[in-house]
Amino acid sequence: MINNVTLVGRITKEPELRYTPQNKAVATFTLAVNRQFKNANGEREADFINCVIWNKQAENLANWTHKGQLIGVIGSIQTRNYENQQGQRVYVTEVVVTNFQPLEKSKQANGDRVGKPTANQSNSDPFGSSPMEISDDDMPF
Repeated sequence: MINNVTLVGRITKEPELRYTPQNKAVATFTLAVNRQFKNANGEREADFINCVIWNKQAENLANWTHKGQLIGVIGSIQTRNYENQQGQRVYVTEVVVTNFQPLEKSKQANGDRVGKPTANQSNSDPFGSSPMEISDDDMPF
């Protein structure tokens, strides 16, 4: 069986980074992916695809990407279901991302996302140093 997804799109809002009780990082985000054809009005439409990414990749995505940024993702489609508070069965289809790649330079070169601590990091600096300045040219991707 083959379940492989490759998408290129823009992040619709800031990725939401959380941690499980076992301290595993998980980030959720939505990717807007343009359709290859235009509608009857000559406008291009998009699909909004829910994505989830785990562990270190989740932290990297949350710390180094932002709303509106063009990224590529590789992963697989997963479906799951749960019972909501009203007792109804809810079905969810999402892409479980295994790898991502920013495809354009950040518009926030010195923005507030750079060097932002993750949820499990302390805000105090034990070494007494100032925050490190990192430019887009220094990024490994």
